[in-house]
Amino acid sequence: MIKLGNRVRDNITGFCGIATARAEWLFGCNRIAIEPQELKDGKPIEAQWFDEQRVELIAETKPEISADNSAVSGGPQKDPSKQAVG
Repeated sequence: MIKLGNRVRDNITGFCGIATARAEWLFGCNRIAIEPQELKDGKPIEAQWFDEQRVELIAETKPEISADNSAVSGGPQKDPSKQAVG
């Protein structure tokens, strides 16, 4: 199984990047989102989804997470319909 945060490659297209998400579907079609580390015109390239069986490990990496990012300070958002107006 591919661990999120690892550097991976789709073995059909050669698309490379960091595994950033996993979707597990009801009938066993598990998919991995691969987000490239390169930029295009100075902007991040959108992550692409691939069947997990097509994805191969390039390198085990540990994502760098700062203490002030959304993984620590984020979480469920308040329901906007219940917020006071004005």
